[in-house]
Amino acid sequence: MKESDIKETQLQTEHINELPSLLNKVQNEKKRVLTASVITFGCQMNARDSEKLAGILSSAGFKLLEDDEDADFVLYNTCTVRDNANRKLYGHLGEAHASKKKNPDKLVAVCGCLPQEPEAFEILKKKYSFIDLIFGTHNIYAFPEYLCRLLSGERHIYEIMDATDRIVEDLPVLRKYPFKSGVNIMFGCNNFCTYCIVPYVRGRERSRESADIIKEIEGLVSSGVKEVMLLGQNVNSYGNGIEGEISFPELLKRVCDIKEIERVRFMTSHPKDLSDDLIKVIRDNTKICRHLHLPLQSGSTRILKEMNRHYSKEQFIDLALKIRSEIPGIAITTDIMVGFPSETMADIEDTLDVIRKVEFDNAFTFIYSKRMGTPAAVRDDQVSEENVKMYFDSVLACVQEYAKKRALVWQGKTFDALVEEEDSSTKGYVTGRLSNNMLVHFAGDKDLIGSIVPVKLDECRGFYYIGSKV
Repeated sequence: MKESDIKETQLQTEHINELPSLLNKVQNEKKRVLTASVITFGCQMNARDSEKLAGILSSAGFKLLEDDEDADFVLYNTCTVRDNANRKLYGHLGEAHASKKKNPDKLVAVCGCLPQEPEAFEILKKKYSFIDLIFGTHNIYAFPEYLCRLLSGERHIYEIMDATDRIVEDLPVLRKYPFKSGVNIMFGCNNFCTYCIVPYVRGRERSRESADIIKEIEGLVSSGVKEVMLLGQNVNSYGNGIEGEISFPELLKRVCDIKEIERVRFMTSHPKDLSDDLIKVIRDNTKICRHLHLPLQSGSTRILKEMNRHYSKEQFIDLALKIRSEIPGIAITTDIMVGFPSETMADIEDTLDVIRKVEFDNAFTFIYSKRMGTPAAVRDDQVSEENVKMYFDSVLACVQEYAKKRALVWQGKTFDALVEEEDSSTKGYVTGRLSNNMLVHFAGDKDLIGSIVPVKLDECRGFYYIGSKV
């Protein structure tokens, strides 16, 4: 860890130590315990950030609530990858404004990717001037300082950094699950896909030192964690820019060498630089879960070039089939974008061809969304809504057909499942996750949560199974 990162960690730790007394003073004035809520939009990296934010609030002494309406302090950790994420936030902010009129002392904060977008930041400041705190992805580590300032009576703290090289990780974390955890191994992205806002709002790639990652995972294991997910916008780039640092495949091996860890996942791998070494490491380490998320985006080589993805249709198919051949039983999931500028039915046919040949186990299929500041947003060959709907329906139907086909392969077989929670729809049932990421619901007591148990897959329900504990 760099000296500047150590100093920043020490500074924020000092603020964390100040928080309980500041909060107690406010609570004594109000004669009640104050509540807080963290609402998360977006990816696994945002979810991990929210665990840190919740950990800081909990350390201060706030009682955490799931609902934002009744909370005294609500923090929205935002996403701006697609326009619908922005709209969801603005809807929540409208409700927060109404709630704040009833409770003028309510504190409202917005952080994450959306405020890093200049146009969105201006909207937040002008249209939602009741927001007390706005900060971005680059200075999320400074939340303890901002919270101290809020509890001391300061309002309208708006601090957005254009960039940062800091990595500050040693702060409190309140995990959603005590038995599994995400672990950031890197931040930012250097790929600059023409449709994507991520490099602009999360910055350029910055890898953590492998020794710090291993130390964090060892600490997680000692607290009862059985499964970790290594997180990065493109984990294949891990270590680039750090002299003498190990590669991502080597990092995976070292994580698997931690005796007590039982399962290792990672997300996300870019198809352009997924190496043979990585395939071999996955194949040879049974702790690494048999699930790989490999974003396709489009099956058309022409569109892939327009997207700046750096691979062709044929290269993607060859890679996916190599992975299936080398690692029997692996589940491959993907992202597919529909409606990128200039896309035609011929391009969609190429995408359908890839789906049929690779047979994805599942896919997140979504409609292209213009993001201001990206090259694709200013193109004058945007696809009509009518054609987008037609393309989307075709792709979704094909994805579902092959996902169901893949899922049926496992019927009647027995696999280990990590029990994550009680089944929300069936009393007396619990929900487990297989190594290949498929969910299975089966009869069981909540005491099973956090344990890995063998489950027979009895009945396929499309994207999940009904099973029975063996």
